[in-house]
Amino acid sequence: MSLSPWIEIDPRALKHNLGVVRRHAPGTKVMAVIKANAYGHGVLPVAQALSGADSLAVARVDEGLALRAAGVDKPLLVLAGAHDAEELKAAAAAGLELVVHHVFQIALLKEASLAAPVAVWLKVDTGMNRLGVAPAEATGLLQELKELASVAAVRGCLTHLANADDLGDDFTRVQLRRFHDAVAHAGLPLSMANSAGILGWPESHGDWVRPGIMLYGASPFAAPVEELEPVMSFHARLVSVKTVRAGEAVGYGASWTAPEDMPLGVVAAGYADGYPREIPSGTPVLVNGRILPLVGRVSMDTLMVDLREQPQARPGDPVLLWGRGLPVETIAAAAGTIPYTLFCSIGGRVGRKVTG
Repeated sequence: MSLSPWIEIDPRALKHNLGVVRRHAPGTKVMAVIKANAYGHGVLPVAQALSGADSLAVARVDEGLALRAAGVDKPLLVLAGAHDAEELKAAAAAGLELVVHHVFQIALLKEASLAAPVAVWLKVDTGMNRLGVAPAEATGLLQELKELASVAAVRGCLTHLANADDLGDDFTRVQLRRFHDAVAHAGLPLSMANSAGILGWPESHGDWVRPGIMLYGASPFAAPVEELEPVMSFHARLVSVKTVRAGEAVGYGASWTAPEDMPLGVVAAGYADGYPREIPSGTPVLVNGRILPLVGRVSMDTLMVDLREQPQARPGDPVLLWGRGLPVETIAAAAGTIPYTLFCSIGGRVGRKVTG
């Protein structure tokens, strides 16, 4: 029996969460965001499980090319677009759709000699101040794109919501108004809603929604969304059980001291595997299905748990670090971060299993 940690990915939960998207945004098309190795979940099994989506989206051209090489033929949008002539030619040859978010990308399209024209979306920056053209430039740039021989079609316009995870922040409405003012007259499909928009801002749904984190069963808000099901479960095992005496310190920095003679479990997972070092003592883990507190600092390869409520635990016993029964939102909050970073930080030596 290996004591190395592993994650389990549940394709059934992915399909369930896609269904939640469709219930919240009826009548829209769904572009499932699977960038960054499907938020750490494994892009190919996720793409296969999400075959019911209308389209897929990745961040970079090489991500799209890898999916095409693996046989994924569903419509596929590259959210950052192409950044040089070589990427543009490769994307066009693979039938990828490209976001245009800057005038230099229009210049690339003007100069390109492509085997086949490429479909594009125009991204408008409505206040995120990350990627996108200015609203005032949208009309003119749309016309330029429509006239280019290298452009097969302008599929639509999109923007990204900066604060949709805060339902009390009116800036989302400001962004939606700016976007509609800039492009509603163009008669093209519109895409605005990320996961928070889908769940919390019905007016953002438009023609296409772009769910990301909710597909993986995590909430875009501070609290879990009960109707979502976790896709990733992070598992490990106890590698050692020992007794520590009252007053003895545990772990680096002696940050936690045993209040009495007590059993201590050492779990074979640490920050090299993606469990955050920032986690404080008291953070819950599940040992044999029972919630117990982590104690001391997380190490590179191990973490420690207080076994006073489970003194019968033995080396090899199962430990759940997050997943079904222990929401990833709980662990992210304890670490002062968000579920996205936990998912994307799973270490390369962690095993992977696809269930079902």
